[in-house]
Amino acid sequence: MAWNEPGGGQKDPWSGKNGNDQGPPDLDEVVRKLQERLGGLFGGQKPGGDGSSGGGGRFGGTGGGFSARAVGILIGVLLIVWLATGIYIVEPAERGVVMRFGRYVDTTGPGPHWHIPAPIESVVKVNVDEISTFSHRAAMLTQDENIVEVELTVQSRIQDAADYLFQDQDPERTLNDATVTVVRVTIGQSKLDYVMTEGRGAVAVTIKERIQELMDQYRTGLVVTSVNMQPAKPPDQVKSAFDDAIKAREDKERLENQAEAYANEVLPQARGQAARILADAKAYRDRAIAESEGETARFTAVLEQYSKAPEVTRQRLYLETMEQVFSQNSKVLLDVQDGGNSLLYLPLDQLLKQRQTQPAEPVLSEPVSTLAPPPTNIETAPQRMVDRERRTR
Repeated sequence: MAWNEPGGGQKDPWSGKNGNDQGPPDLDEVVRKLQERLGGLFGGQKPGGDGSSGGGGRFGGTGGGFSARAVGILIGVLLIVWLATGIYIVEPAERGVVMRFGRYVDTTGPGPHWHIPAPIESVVKVNVDEISTFSHRAAMLTQDENIVEVELTVQSRIQDAADYLFQDQDPERTLNDATVTVVRVTIGQSKLDYVMTEGRGAVAVTIKERIQELMDQYRTGLVVTSVNMQPAKPPDQVKSAFDDAIKAREDKERLENQAEAYANEVLPQARGQAARILADAKAYRDRAIAESEGETARFTAVLEQYSKAPEVTRQRLYLETMEQVFSQNSKVLLDVQDGGNSLLYLPLDQLLKQRQTQPAEPVLSEPVSTLAPPPTNIETAPQRMVDRERRTR
């Protein structure tokens, strides 16, 4: 049976009370009780029971209201709370920009600070260590009128928080536009081979410096930390031809390096050989000069002896010459007097062995019975040799 049907006892299912009980309290009564409690808290008089509390809501009324002391305390507490709202802490990676009625006043560093609370002053915290990154990719024309695709990544951070907030409306967009302009100008002033090979690093450095110049000129408060340039690529239509050109260039550099390495290896050896040849030539020159001087001195000495005893000197020279000539000859010469019939014993094998061991000594065999005297006249000795040869035949 429903609670509001006849015979249901007028029970309220939410409050659990009978319908005959009193309804919800009056709003005016709640306000009046609250005023009485606040008045008692701040020294006001409680209203009497005779219904004379009609003026309890006014300050300083006889029916009980807020006293001047209570109002002062309340205003002081509110002032302290309002002043405390001006305390703020700036993190190490942040900078605090203080504005007074919207106008820039000061920039504060990390740590606790205080400013005049709102609405007089306000603080905007800016993170100056955060790195912002954006990429740019486009096809552009080089100095030698070739099309190349360039892709790079620019990283930046906030350097001056005040300039970042007040001097430029959109610093990130300004940085993007400046990057596009600088890249086109730099690539347009460079040749294709330079951009695609050894000049890529230098081009990136130039782009970074030029972007930073524009950022300082526009006072965006940003600093460019790095510009990473990817390898430039030719258009797809001519990529194969560019690859062949790059391979040819690499082969050229490889061959040049090999040639240089070979030159570095050969040149020291050639210099050493040249120095050795020069040293040998100098030694030969010195030896030849010394031998010539010795021969000259010997000839001078012989000439001096010849002037003293010409006959003896001629005979000695003849014997020395014969000794030198016959020492290299394998024939055995016998000096036998005319009509001599002496039996001779010639150990040829021993003589030849002796000649091989001592090539400088002449081999002369004499008859067993007598020995012929040496020739006394230099002019008759050749005639005797001719006669002996005829008899042998």
